[in-house]
Amino acid sequence: MEPAAAPAPVETKDLLAGGVYTSMTYAGVTNVWGTPGRADGWDLERVIVEGYERSIWTFKSVEAISKHASTLPIQIGRGGDEREFAEVLKDHPLLKLLNRKANPLETGDVFKKRLSAMLLLSKKGVFVEKTKNRRGVLTRLDLLPPDRVNIIPDVENSAYVSHFELTEYNGRIRELPPEKVIWIRDPHPTDPFCGVTPLEAAGLSVDLDVKARTYNISFIDNDGRPGGIVGIDLDGVDQAEVKRIQKRLEPGAHNAGQLTLVGTGPGGVTYVDTSARPREMAYETLASTSKNEILSAFGVPESVIGNASERTFANADREEYTFWAHTELPHLNLLASAFDPDLSDDWVIRFDTSRIQALEFPRRQAREEARKEWESGLITIDEYRVAAGRKPFNTPQSRALWISPQKAPVPANAQDAAALGLSDPGGAPGAGGTPGAGPAAGPPTADGDQSAAAAVAGARTDDPGPTAADDVAAARGQAPSEPAAGSDSPAADAVADARADVTDDGPGEAAGDVAAARASTVQPEAGPAAEEVERARAQLETKALTGDDNGFEVTDADFDTLAAAIKAALTALLARQEGVIVARIHAPKIRKHTRFWEPENENDTRGGDANLDEDRVVSAARWAEETTNTLTPILQQAAAATARKLSKAVTGTETVPPAAVAPALVTAAHAGEAMTAFLTELAVVLHQAQADPNLDLDTLKHVVGGFYNSAGPDLAARVAETCAVSTINGAADAAAENAGPGVVRTWITRQDDRVRPAHRALQGKTLPVGTPYEIDGAQLRYPGDPFAPLALTINCRCRLHYATDEDVN
Repeated sequence: MEPAAAPAPVETKDLLAGGVYTSMTYAGVTNVWGTPGRADGWDLERVIVEGYERSIWTFKSVEAISKHASTLPIQIGRGGDEREFAEVLKDHPLLKLLNRKANPLETGDVFKKRLSAMLLLSKKGVFVEKTKNRRGVLTRLDLLPPDRVNIIPDVENSAYVSHFELTEYNGRIRELPPEKVIWIRDPHPTDPFCGVTPLEAAGLSVDLDVKARTYNISFIDNDGRPGGIVGIDLDGVDQAEVKRIQKRLEPGAHNAGQLTLVGTGPGGVTYVDTSARPREMAYETLASTSKNEILSAFGVPESVIGNASERTFANADREEYTFWAHTELPHLNLLASAFDPDLSDDWVIRFDTSRIQALEFPRRQAREEARKEWESGLITIDEYRVAAGRKPFNTPQSRALWISPQKAPVPANAQDAAALGLSDPGGAPGAGGTPGAGPAAGPPTADGDQSAAAAVAGARTDDPGPTAADDVAAARGQAPSEPAAGSDSPAADAVADARADVTDDGPGEAAGDVAAARASTVQPEAGPAAEEVERARAQLETKALTGDDNGFEVTDADFDTLAAAIKAALTALLARQEGVIVARIHAPKIRKHTRFWEPENENDTRGGDANLDEDRVVSAARWAEETTNTLTPILQQAAAATARKLSKAVTGTETVPPAAVAPALVTAAHAGEAMTAFLTELAVVLHQAQADPNLDLDTLKHVVGGFYNSAGPDLAARVAETCAVSTINGAADAAAENAGPGVVRTWITRQDDRVRPAHRALQGKTLPVGTPYEIDGAQLRYPGDPFAPLALTINCRCRLHYATDEDVN
């Protein structure tokens, strides 16, 4: 009888073949480019079973990295910095899929966790299938098993990938075009069809760790080694007792560690200690080395996975920051950037890491260093706020260096020095004494303080001659100083004559007169010097009004230029507004539960019979605010320029008082109210249009377009003209009032058929600045006053002519 055939050997896979380490990454396969197909030799199932499920350090590393991807929300925005977007997109299909429900089987968190873990374990990369509806909107995302996806290169070399082939679980092969698949991989330096995974570098360490654990488990299961052996003389001992003793040496974990008796011969007694086990010591070294190598390959410190022993708080904190900065953030960015092609060019998708405390470590350190520098007087408050991620105040006090310990300011420029009272007569900052010694006597520059006190200080420094104290001292015979050369004032001449008459005989009639003057409370009669003082005071009190015969008057070009700028800004805003409203009409969130909902399948129950919510479509409050924010900087700039020109014409200084920009803010707010009224009218039009039962979305879109074509240009022109007149006239009037008394203004109309009768009656009427004009029982501070009745200001094109009292007389 022939012996039975031996069974076929079972194929086994091992990282160690013939005692030599064999790489899993290369299987001798080449692709159409003639390069090795490195990813084709990667057995993902074996990696999961042997490298992930059986290695605690691999499992904990993958969990530590992927759990953050699952818990962090996805954001879409633009602008801003790495911490916060300047503008955030709230409604996008990707946000719904990645934060809520990716597909019927997985929530967004589960999908992101699997996506992250698969990227760490798969050398081929990760494949995400995108499903869109008939309108091209993403509706679901599905992770494909990498070992069932084949990448088919483009043989014509026009594109890297021709298509993907997916072998489904039922054996059917399905072709997927590249535009339906998101292929994510940590790129290989030479092979475009392959990725890299930390498990490659850690493969040998994983094998050693798993096999060392397996070996020790097997040894414990088969080891009956006692903790010690006592040898005694077994002569005369029953054989059954010997067998019982030998049975104690049988293998098994339950027998380990016990004390065992064995025979040694006649009269002998010995003891053998078996507790010293060099093998266990070698295992500890091997296990520790493998652990460190695996964690290093994944970039996960041991404190991150829960073991912070033998570490200080600072070291553990630094390890966590290193993990986020060098491991987690690049991993998250790689995942998020794969979805960027589904966004427009100016939008970016990323994980929201603004609440991760570990990432605050460098910013905390930078703020602490900046705070110490500020306390030492090395940087300004504004520089500290920039380093701390806050907006600077941009004031003279915040731009100055404050030197410790006196906290004396060092201004940044001449204008700041004037504001801080530290200018010398030439305008150099910091002159006139040591920092912090108090305001210097020098006058401010033209752009500095324009108050009467500053003018007095300037008048004092204009005369380099001796002071009144010097003259009195000289009259008394105490070290007289020479008068200023070339002085021709009566006061100077009188002082010179008095000095010539002084003798060394002691006090005379002048001393008696001085004593009598001190004791008297009656003012002496005015003399030539008093007349000069009065003239100087008059010049200071009128702020040196320099108006010429023509005075100051804004021109038609001033109004027209500002009106053109406002109209251009409003036209662009209305065009964008129309596009947004049309898009909102088509938005699924707006159409849900209305009669305009288009079912995606026969089980879609999201339709209804209601009309679109007009107020939600137009969103008037949002556009009113955006209108105000858009026009405010334009109006402020025009107001400042007008105030500067009027001040230059009337006082000789280019001063912009704070009140000059107030009309710009009020006018911008009124423009927002006009936009609200415009959109309210549009909502009424949409409501009336939906009364037609046969109305469809395309027709509704044409209704919106027709409304903007008919009403939009009129709104832009009306608001532009009103804002221009109100802002320029208001800024000029505020600057004239700031110039001080002695300024009057005259009402000027365009003198054409468009001038209303009430304004025609004011033509040529002159009033002091600050006195309102009375029209039909109402008071107007200036043409286009936003607080006056609308009937007296809308479409107004009047202006005011400013002059001084001397010019008018």
